[in-house]
Amino acid sequence: MGEVLPFKRKTAAEKHKGKSLCRSGFHKWKICSAKQFDVKQGKLVTRYRCERCGAEKVQAH
Repeated sequence: MGEVLPFKRKTAAEKHKGKSLCRSGFHKWKICSAKQFDVKQGKLVTRYRCERCGAEKVQAH
């Protein structure tokens, strides 16, 4: 006969994984480094990094 595997209920965190704020577009942006220079644009830029998921965005001044 086969081996019986025990099943357990998913926790609330496992159940709703993938439905987080970041996936809905509500990131928690924090400045990664205060000032950087972008060579291609020739401008100072600010890099933002999401605290929850690690996504990055760049904003030129």
